[in-house]
Amino acid sequence: MIPIGWRNPALLILGIGVSYLGNWIYLIALNVYIIDLTGSAAAVAGLYIIRPLAMLMTNLWSGSVIDRVNKRRLMIFIDIVRGLLVVCLPFLHSLWLIYFLLLLINLAGSFFGPSSQVYITKLIPESERKRVNSLIGMAGNGAIMIGPAIAGVLMTTVSLAVCFYINAATFIICAFFIFLLPNVDEQNNHVRERIRLNTLIEDWRTIIRFSKGAKYFISVYLLFQTTMLICVALDSQEVTFLTRDLGLSNEAYGYIVAMTGIGAIFGGLCSSLLAKKLSLKLYIGAGMLLTSIGYIVFYASSHYLTATIAFVILGFFFTFANAGYVTFFQKQVPVDIMGRFASVADLLQGIVQIGLTLLLGLLAEWFTLQEVSVVFAVISGIVSIALVATIYRPSKASYFEDKAVSS
Repeated sequence: MIPIGWRNPALLILGIGVSYLGNWIYLIALNVYIIDLTGSAAAVAGLYIIRPLAMLMTNLWSGSVIDRVNKRRLMIFIDIVRGLLVVCLPFLHSLWLIYFLLLLINLAGSFFGPSSQVYITKLIPESERKRVNSLIGMAGNGAIMIGPAIAGVLMTTVSLAVCFYINAATFIICAFFIFLLPNVDEQNNHVRERIRLNTLIEDWRTIIRFSKGAKYFISVYLLFQTTMLICVALDSQEVTFLTRDLGLSNEAYGYIVAMTGIGAIFGGLCSSLLAKKLSLKLYIGAGMLLTSIGYIVFYASSHYLTATIAFVILGFFFTFANAGYVTFFQKQVPVDIMGRFASVADLLQGIVQIGLTLLLGLLAEWFTLQEVSVVFAVISGIVSIALVATIYRPSKASYFEDKAVSS
């Protein structure tokens, strides 16, 4: 029996967890569906351009919408729309029609992330956010473990189309759980401001004014995100490194990914249990530093066992870093502009991410992949050390204080 105080967090985590699970089943099935339909690796690669494209099309203005509408209703609407669109996928046999439908799905999805971030901030008391963020991260990591396995079983025993139907069902289930949650935007029920070009310009000015007035938050944000973006760029080369440089099979790669997932799930559980005992600074600083060390050890590895241990380490500690960062973000960004800030930030991060990933790939053509990846990982470690130094400045202790933890 869930304590009454945990009813809302439990419904939230269940809804998001089910959605994560469906997304991974869908992602695996979608890759297989495209390769079966076209036989083209380039067509599959095209799938990964659609989401950044959708972000470019929406993120400059989606935050203005999110901050002015009822977040709960918007999230329910988005999930229902995505569910209905996903149901149509198995009936399409034209690659360009599939791309167009995926673009629509991602356009809708670009509103969900920032909306959920604002909604969670309003719904969950500050003293419980670190724990809830840890559990949400654990749900996501669990989905990474279970989703592909379920997709594999369904594709071999039933049909590929069933994977899409299940994903559609998870969107509807998530919408139902959100429907059971309380409305946190009563003030938006009756008054609706029309969004014009002048509104968008003023919103961007608001974000700029906030950024200028929150220099310490921005410095922590930039250091954390720089480390994160380098790590994500390194993720794009992990398969190539394991199979080409270490000579591992695809099965061995799958085992390493599974071990990483186990480490991440265990990390999420630990970060949730320790939420009221460890400081927010420790979550962010130590979590990100140890994650960077995990990447350094991984790409410096010459043996399967070392690479596996490194991945388990970075999977474990990243959950601490991510939970700490999300909690810090919720604490420092005013909730009435959070949607706008998150949308613009996601857009800028996406552009930088594409650049870093292309740079890493280009340098790997000139030098060895291991050399370039180790250099990138060391740079992430140096930036994470700067992050630790920044968050442990004594004069800034108040930024990390909360009701549950003393810094």
